[in-house]
Amino acid sequence: MFEFLPPQVRLHGAPKLRAKDAARLRSDFEKFRRGLPRPLEKYVLETFGIELGTFYGDVKLKNPFGKASGQLSMTRHQVERDAHAGLGFVVLKTVIAQDSSGEQSMREWAIPETRMQLERIRGRGGKEGWTVTWIGRGWFETFDAYRQLFDEALTLGKASDMLVAPSVKYHLPTPEENSWKTAEYTFTTKKLLEIWKQHHPASPMPIEKDFSPTLAGSSRAAVEAKIIEWLRAVPGLIRRAAPGELCVGIKVFNALFEDNFQLQMLETLHALEPNGNRSDFLIYANRLFDRVRSFGGKTGVAYGGPDLSDRNLAVLERFLAARSKSKGQSKDPAEPRLLPFSATGDIHSGRIATEYLLRGASSFQVYTLFQLADREFTMEVGSKTEKALHTLLFHPEEGFLAWVLDLRNRFGLKTEASVEDMANWFRNNWSAVTESLRVRTGQ
Repeated sequence: MFEFLPPQVRLHGAPKLRAKDAARLRSDFEKFRRGLPRPLEKYVLETFGIELGTFYGDVKLKNPFGKASGQLSMTRHQVERDAHAGLGFVVLKTVIAQDSSGEQSMREWAIPETRMQLERIRGRGGKEGWTVTWIGRGWFETFDAYRQLFDEALTLGKASDMLVAPSVKYHLPTPEENSWKTAEYTFTTKKLLEIWKQHHPASPMPIEKDFSPTLAGSSRAAVEAKIIEWLRAVPGLIRRAAPGELCVGIKVFNALFEDNFQLQMLETLHALEPNGNRSDFLIYANRLFDRVRSFGGKTGVAYGGPDLSDRNLAVLERFLAARSKSKGQSKDPAEPRLLPFSATGDIHSGRIATEYLLRGASSFQVYTLFQLADREFTMEVGSKTEKALHTLLFHPEEGFLAWVLDLRNRFGLKTEASVEDMANWFRNNWSAVTESLRVRTGQ
């Protein structure tokens, strides 16, 4: 098993709040057990002065919480429930790209889920959390069925101001291959764009390129140089399928190498030429992969929990620290800006979401939390999505609102600052964050 360093910047203890705000959060957490306020974003702004608006890539979101691609975003009913609950966005189940003849080079990822198992998991540092294990991979029905789901989901999303984005696994050459099946990129992207344009004719389509966690355990990802080749080529291949009409997001995976390689992956993506091979945003970073763990008769499965968020947070802070140092030494005013990113990985509380916010994340993709049993939530009514939002936002000590209020006071941020504004500030002022929150030896 590879080793990784723990994060050095953490939010410990309880948030430091004014008495008035603390009392209001406790009251609201209790009151909203019977239903969230509507419209949610207006209530939060008027009550706490927090503007939840942000962006996913270049697309405006009403709030930063969304559902990550997976088994919980593969039917019309699931999307409809999320739209009603008030999610900011949903990323659909990953479809496997194909060419015009229906050929799929990554067909091995188009297999159905047999079953899923939710279980407690203990991280290396002793913290306990949750993980969901399953055998299935990407979308296993027809591409036409996926396009129909995308069409229906966009209708539902537009009615409730909830973004819906597709996720695609395109061809990735093996270490023995030197060519790219570009026809898969062109055909799949254009066919999805046709559906998007029916609903949003004037806006570029956001699209996630999925480097799935199961890829980490594949022989395709066994050579570091090949992975770097993928990262350099893939954003441009997607973009060239429909120039000027896409907002390309690369979902970075946790490779089976040390943290330094994760940093190299991020540096590679940032070094690409803007408006050329560079993506518009990133999604960082999906689940870890355990080669020896078994489930359902299969050895080698992806997992989440505390180790996942610990690794993601540690890599992001090391990346920001290196960038901050480089920026201080660079005299080049044209140095490329940091890519905005959507965070994913063990986001089971508002506290963890805020940890990602501190590292510059402008939105948060949740998955496992939506799988927990009803008894794990305080809210008494509504769907699992509503119950999760209630916990994520309003919990007096673990909630997103409590920690945003804490950080806004701690760093002197403007009251009217949106989530996007705060993400940008933290991303560009990492030295101030570390000075205030760095873990001290012995504590």
